[in-house]
Amino acid sequence: MRLPASLLFTGFLLALAPLACSQQTPETPSSTRPGGPSAIPVQSATPALLETFETGSKGAYAEADEILPSGSWHFTDAMIGSAPTDHKNGTRAVRLRGRGRLRMNFDAPAGIKSVRISSATYGDDAPSTWELWISQDGGRQYQRAGAAVRTSGPRLTLSTFGVSPGGKLRLEIRKTDGGNTRLNLDDIALLTAAGAATPAVAPASVPAPSSPARTAVVVSRDDNMALGNPSGATSSLSTPNNYLLSKHQYAMSYNAGRGIPNWVSWHLNRAWMGSAPRQDDFRPDPALPRGFYQVSTGSYLGSGFDRGHNCPSADRTTDLDDNSATFLMTNMIPQAANNNQRTWSGLEEYGRRLVDAGNEVYIIMGNYGKGGTGLNGRATTIDQGRITVPARIWKVLVVLPEGTNDLQRIAAGQARVLAIDTPNDQSVSPDWSRYRVSVDAIEEATGLDLLSNIPLEAQDRLEARVDTGPTR
Repeated sequence: MRLPASLLFTGFLLALAPLACSQQTPETPSSTRPGGPSAIPVQSATPALLETFETGSKGAYAEADEILPSGSWHFTDAMIGSAPTDHKNGTRAVRLRGRGRLRMNFDAPAGIKSVRISSATYGDDAPSTWELWISQDGGRQYQRAGAAVRTSGPRLTLSTFGVSPGGKLRLEIRKTDGGNTRLNLDDIALLTAAGAATPAVAPASVPAPSSPARTAVVVSRDDNMALGNPSGATSSLSTPNNYLLSKHQYAMSYNAGRGIPNWVSWHLNRAWMGSAPRQDDFRPDPALPRGFYQVSTGSYLGSGFDRGHNCPSADRTTDLDDNSATFLMTNMIPQAANNNQRTWSGLEEYGRRLVDAGNEVYIIMGNYGKGGTGLNGRATTIDQGRITVPARIWKVLVVLPEGTNDLQRIAAGQARVLAIDTPNDQSVSPDWSRYRVSVDAIEEATGLDLLSNIPLEAQDRLEARVDTGPTR
């Protein structure tokens, strides 16, 4: 990442530091539905901004903006419902389905210190999980506020989030559990007073959620090279074919002689996944030392091969800088179109579905050999011999439930390890599960040590297996 962006992002995280400490600023469920049990008392304050959705007319789930009294809001897989089965104060409430989102397109008044949101399940649907994400730079970057909220039952309950004042505050509410459940949201209030702390346990007359919300630990972005440095790469000019490039978004061993990485390693959890759009700004990597050949987007023109990502664009969508970093040409390999757009795309989507289901994934991807088959036929190099076309493309995914002490949990056998090795050609099957191998097999083909930070005994056990788990 360029230095100015890095400094801005660091400052942004520092500003939001209190939000990650959910025990300091817990969500506070309390009944607010007329006629229900008395609500847990909260500090009285006049909202600086209040949106009740009473004037809204968006009656379909199609993605669109809606002008409301507070300003313009963006709806994704969301609508404004007025049916008897929409649980609401007044006549209307927002209804989200699937992985729906509701986002402010405008900046809140200055000095906001807390946010209150009422929520209930739609009709008699099963519980839904949702999160509040906050931007303080006009919508460029978002950070999750506190822990996820598990909403259960038809009675509107109030959740309160603390906010660190400063910046151009915008909100985005994200329904995170997918599936067929629907969620009602109503009466979003932004206050300049922090609001009184209220008990984290629901009153006895309000049923507690049937299952706990995910913990806030996933807000952290773990070490992209937590599993180890497979080739012992260094940032020394004396090793141009095993040159370590360590970025905020991923780490890699770059091979200047081949014009592509040997391997790329990254961590994926929900803290890396947001709503930033795909940037498509393919460009040379300014972090490469002088004297290294700079691969450009033009290097692939007319080659018959895709500019195939190692770390995918969709794995880095929290903010624009993270997504943009995936389009550096050091993150690309010449990849057969069918391999990239069908086989590899399916595998990448599967990894993100695992994250949606409450997992985190450590991923290492690489290649070996020389010579692949693209749209123009077989080739061993492109760009006048400066870029090698690999013969095989591989990936290792280490999957475990969200949590801490990841290496210890992996060593204890709490992780699933998938290793995939595919031919780089047009005849490759779209079913990536046909290419499952052991980690040992990839290490034998590449000479790498892929799980080097795991104790040897556990390495021997995990690396010998070929995964047979579900692939849907």
